[in-house]
Amino acid sequence: MREGVKYLPEMNCDVFLITLEKNEKHYSPTTMYQDYAISEDLFHWQSQSGTSDHSATARRYIEHKKRGHNILLFVREQKSRNSLACPYYFLGPADYVSHEGSRPVSFVWRLQNKMPAHLLRHTSNLIAQ
Repeated sequence: MREGVKYLPEMNCDVFLITLEKNEKHYSPTTMYQDYAISEDLFHWQSQSGTSDHSATARRYIEHKKRGHNILLFVREQKSRNSLACPYYFLGPADYVSHEGSRPVSFVWRLQNKMPAHLLRHTSNLIAQ
């Protein structure tokens, strides 16, 4: 898996693996997604670049609660540090709030658990740059 999203139909969920700090060394221009915390319980996430807002995938995300489907967010600050892969933090389940655009679709998710303060600070610093 290299796309950052894993659909698990047998578990009725999508797992999002999100790296906050992206650079040209590890990411192509089409994968430099704008993923960041808006607040301690709101998160902005962009879908894969080929996902349209009318696709079955986007509809699954938008209608996830109605379908009894779960969205699970895992976040890491950067891909690697000191030549070692960085761990992901499990932020927990998230609920759809809104979306806009297409290819990629920008989503706002409400976290069911508050984001840890150190991750919130890290994403705030990235936005300020």
